[in-house]
Amino acid sequence: MGLADLHVHTLYSYDGTASVPAVLQRARQVGLDLIAITDHDEIRGALLAEELAQKFEIQVIPGAEITTEEGDLLALSIHKLVPAGLPLIDTILRVGEQGGFCIAPHPMSGAPSMKSLNVFSIRRALRHPEAGRILLGIETYNATALDRRANLAARILAERSDVAQTGSSDAHVLAAIGLGATEFPGHTLADLVTALKMGTTTVRKGQEWGAFHILGGWLTEYLKSAPARLFPTLEGMQTR
Repeated sequence: MGLADLHVHTLYSYDGTASVPAVLQRARQVGLDLIAITDHDEIRGALLAEELAQKFEIQVIPGAEITTEEGDLLALSIHKLVPAGLPLIDTILRVGEQGGFCIAPHPMSGAPSMKSLNVFSIRRALRHPEAGRILLGIETYNATALDRRANLAARILAERSDVAQTGSSDAHVLAAIGLGATEFPGHTLADLVTALKMGTTTVRKGQEWGAFHILGGWLTEYLKSAPARLFPTLEGMQTR
């Protein structure tokens, strides 16, 4: 079985704390086969990760967490950034034009830091004849979500919608990578996409952190990484 974390942030996110090389090294250490770099409305970190992937012996899915008109969307296997602020279905279709696919992250979360899709937007997209073939999964386990009830609601929605379920860390600090992950038959990106389409993915849950651990750990790392966040490209240049 393969193991993927499909929702990870780096210094290229406004709220990320870890460099791309550090993220890739950590992903390999925790036993992931695949990692998706999904910075907020930003793709430079994902493209750098893809460039460095072989050195760290990890498969990278370049992507972004796109802010749509209706909430956040994970756009995966893309190489050009999709503009923020578009309607959900338009965003999904633009991802599809690049040969990519999408996952709805932390849907229906009530946490103040989350810009989440609601059930009506997700169902409308899944029923769309084209968008429904690109929106392949719902994140039913977000390991660092403050609103734990949203994970249960997302799982119920995925089951009733007959769509694949994914687990992810939504890591903004290195230690969180892999706390939530997606298991799938095989080990490659092609295997993962096939599993999503067939609904054969399963969610793997790691150690659950409490709200204090999530927020306190992030704040500590955010303050420590402030200088690096101003010049995130420097460490990537040194690693090449």
